[in-house]
Amino acid sequence: MCLPAVGAALTGGTLAGSTAGLFAASLGLNLATGLASRSAAQAAAEQTYQSSLIANRSAEQAFTAQQEATAAELKETRASQAQEKLAKTIKGLQAKGAIRASEQSGLTVQLLLQDEERQTANAREAINQTLESIGRQYTRNVDGLIAQRDNRRNQLQSNINQAYNQIPSLGSVLLNVASTGLSTYGQLTG
Repeated sequence: MCLPAVGAALTGGTLAGSTAGLFAASLGLNLATGLASRSAAQAAAEQTYQSSLIANRSAEQAFTAQQEATAAELKETRASQAQEKLAKTIKGLQAKGAIRASEQSGLTVQLLLQDEERQTANAREAINQTLESIGRQYTRNVDGLIAQRDNRRNQLQSNINQAYNQIPSLGSVLLNVASTGLSTYGQLTG
């Protein structure tokens, strides 16, 4: 586009002398500015990419640490609940032994034994339900951690995409130089 105007201007067409030199210098400066701008945008995009890689590694490490902490907490809670369950079972067996040792007999003893068995079973079932609830909460917590990690990844990817989208194409740089050159040529000859 601009090349015929440049050729005409530099070969003594409608622009002569210092005007032709200024026109060529203007085109050169516009091209250099456009290429420098493109290069700076490429460098910024590469920096964003490298920073995002580091941030993604940190997000992965944080996710792993949080998940391990949550799993350790679940393990400790399960162990504690298992100990409590065992303690309730032992207490129930001791109570049954005490009832039998009282040397009473008959229906009353049977009712006391059944009541103690029911109480022990209820306590163990309550612990089982608590463990199930804790397991479900663990799953929800891990799902939340995964969502948080994925959200960080998506934000980082968005930042990378945005940075690379800011890089002007070589074609747009050249078209901008040509457009500016034609405008300048028109002003100089008009």
